[in-house]
Amino acid sequence: MSEPTGAARRRGPFKVGDQVQLTDPKGRHYTFTLEEGKSFHTHKGAFPHDELIGAPEGSVVRTTGNVAYLALRPLLPDYVLSMPRGAAVVYPKDAGQILAMADIFPGARVVEAGVGSGSLSSFLLRAIGDDGMLHSYERRADFAEIATQNVERYFGGPHPAWTLTVGDLQDNLSDTDVDRVILDMLAPWECLEAVSKALVPGGILCAYVATTTQLARTVEAIREHGTFNEPSAWETMVRTWHVEGLAVRPDHRMIGHTGFLLTARRLADGVEPPLRRRRPAKGAYGEDYTGPGGREKAAGKDKGTATTVDPTDVA
Repeated sequence: MSEPTGAARRRGPFKVGDQVQLTDPKGRHYTFTLEEGKSFHTHKGAFPHDELIGAPEGSVVRTTGNVAYLALRPLLPDYVLSMPRGAAVVYPKDAGQILAMADIFPGARVVEAGVGSGSLSSFLLRAIGDDGMLHSYERRADFAEIATQNVERYFGGPHPAWTLTVGDLQDNLSDTDVDRVILDMLAPWECLEAVSKALVPGGILCAYVATTTQLARTVEAIREHGTFNEPSAWETMVRTWHVEGLAVRPDHRMIGHTGFLLTARRLADGVEPPLRRRRPAKGAYGEDYTGPGGREKAAGKDKGTATTVDPTDVA
């Protein structure tokens, strides 16, 4: 039985072509590709690549300036933060949330729109495996080229589960029986009709947006479309900790807001979403509101929408 794509590059002694991540005494990282006869140079001296080729992962090398560096293969979260970029990358904290909350499973059929530099594509491909399918759409050819190079550098070549199309998803999407759709784009609400047709009943739509304006418009569009359940929205923040003897405290820096995530599930054909009872804040829908229910919702007169307020509902 053959190994999954890229697995051989994740274990065993260092080989020519492997990515190596060096960590210096101050915790700074340096990533490079092993090549015979080459040397790695820093302001603290140099050492030959040949010193690492054939050495076990976790070795320590010393430069000509007698500075020690720990050599390990970069983890995927390290790799995506150091790889060449065309567009901003999806941060590991958000990629992890997408894999978990969108329930990406081995063998899944996934569609992705907005490839950027290939960060999320790499996470998705590793999760679905060789037997899955990832069809990615990217509007810009230059971003698609950078993403292809980054993904192939990580896996050691083309991934058998990946197809990349240059163009708009709503104009080119022909996939059917799709399990998951991930949208990382400026206007995900424009793709809802195409996404709804592609997803299987119970399939998950996951959108990644940067601003509250995008978030609000996407959620309202999903509600209005009528083929999805009530969407859930959230953001994640990561705070590292300093641990040194009795000095145990949060670090002074943290990874704060990078984007909002939302998920919604495809309903069966012909099914109307159940009425969702909510208590909208006073003034949440202004006089100029034009979303689902329009001015009737703003005036509290629309009794058939998902924002109907039941005075007996105390939940």
